[in-house]
Amino acid sequence: MVAAADHSSGAGRAGARSRAARRDHYHVYVVELRPDVLAEGRFRRANPAYVAGRPCVYVGMTGLDPDQRFDKHMAGIQANRYVLRYGLRLLPHLYECYNPMPYEGARDMEVELAIGLREAGYGVWQA
Repeated sequence: MVAAADHSSGAGRAGARSRAARRDHYHVYVVELRPDVLAEGRFRRANPAYVAGRPCVYVGMTGLDPDQRFDKHMAGIQANRYVLRYGLRLLPHLYECYNPMPYEGARDMEVELAIGLREAGYGVWQA
């Protein structure tokens, strides 16, 4: 007869930690866009309260490291058109404090971060 798993063993705790680590591997990220993105009608219409001189950004979420996801955008792989055309760099000071997190948290944080930046006068595109 096979004994039931002993959850007090290190193996049980390690398994739980690895499941949590896999679950909490999502990230929000912010890409600075060149100001000439404002020439795009859809972008302008999405940002009626844009404050001149504030940054224009793309806010996204990913299961990858944000640097890897940015590289994919810039290579045209599953790229957002605004990031591909106007992307400059990641702005980690706007998102690092939130990462990593579970999928649901990243999904919600993407929206909240975009709303907060838009309320601060940023030009924001959020996919």
